[in-house]
Amino acid sequence: MTRMTWQAAATMSQLQNKLDTISNNIANSSTTGYKTREGNFSSLLVQQLEQVDDPEAQDPRQTPEGIRLGSGAMLGHTNVNLKQGSIQTTERPLDVALLEPNQLFEVGVFENGVEETRYTRAGNFYWSPMDDGQVMLVTSDGNPVLGEDGPILLDDQMDDLEISESGQINVTRNGQQAVEGQINVVEAVRPRLLEAAGDSLFRLSDETLNTYGVDEVIGAVEDIQLKSGALETSNVDLGKQMTAMLESQRAYQFNARTISMHDQMKGLINQFR
Repeated sequence: MTRMTWQAAATMSQLQNKLDTISNNIANSSTTGYKTREGNFSSLLVQQLEQVDDPEAQDPRQTPEGIRLGSGAMLGHTNVNLKQGSIQTTERPLDVALLEPNQLFEVGVFENGVEETRYTRAGNFYWSPMDDGQVMLVTSDGNPVLGEDGPILLDDQMDDLEISESGQINVTRNGQQAVEGQINVVEAVRPRLLEAAGDSLFRLSDETLNTYGVDEVIGAVEDIQLKSGALETSNVDLGKQMTAMLESQRAYQFNARTISMHDQMKGLINQFR
């Protein structure tokens, strides 16, 4: 396989990864709290061919000597766009929307027998019954929402419930209202270090934890601002995503055409023998 074919094939493989990212964004355009993934390309190794190494050579040209030949392109990294989505009113007591950017709810996730703290902007919460007559506040996937002292557990006998703008859970029992829980909210100090973990969740990779630590990436929030009875919708811009998809598909077609044209040129050369 020649250099031209390698370049086109390598780029096509990476373009497919970008198309997968765009498709995932479009599929989650109506998912509560979903954040757009944006893929950025970077060039692969560039080689300098037929370069003049003679320091005494007289050449008036200002451009670098030789031929610069690249090896294609690759998907350098995928960023998470934490721009706030629009707020949709639901009037449901357990629906909560964060009003400040880069702020996140904390969620406890058990995976392979290990508990891990993850983060989300999706505030569509539910009550999950426990065996001891209590209920636990969980996400739509059943993961516990974390408060100041871990999972939020309340007695299931209650007359009414509301979540305040500061994240306090006010419960009414027998006509008496009291604060019985506090939803924990944190801020992503370095949002680009968050890694998408699926189901609108984010996590800190082992590499990030070893390099920075949790405190340098996730900070506390003193002034929590929530809106009860509302949800933050996805921040996916369908028009932008469709444009990016068409551009990627066209680039994929161009590279495929390069391989086809190269194969035709090789066939013509072989006929001359």
